[in-house]
Amino acid sequence: MAVKIEKDTIIGSILDVAPQAAPLFMAIGMHCLGCSSSRGETVEEACMVHGIDCDSFIAQLNKFLEALENAEEENK
Repeated sequence: MAVKIEKDTIIGSILDVAPQAAPLFMAIGMHCLGCSSSRGETVEEACMVHGIDCDSFIAQLNKFLEALENAEEENK
């Protein structure tokens, strides 16, 4: 997998490589993804602010990104 999300991964970096992940962030209450301050937060900071279990959310993000990458590979 090319992208591996960690607790200290910046949200903006995730959205730059996989804008399709935005709905996952919106589902945990991050509705201001266009805001420069939210894009500069780490995944851990966002989870803490929104009361989300960080490890579970990171696992969900990594699973989503892996599926996205696999689908892109199949379409080549």
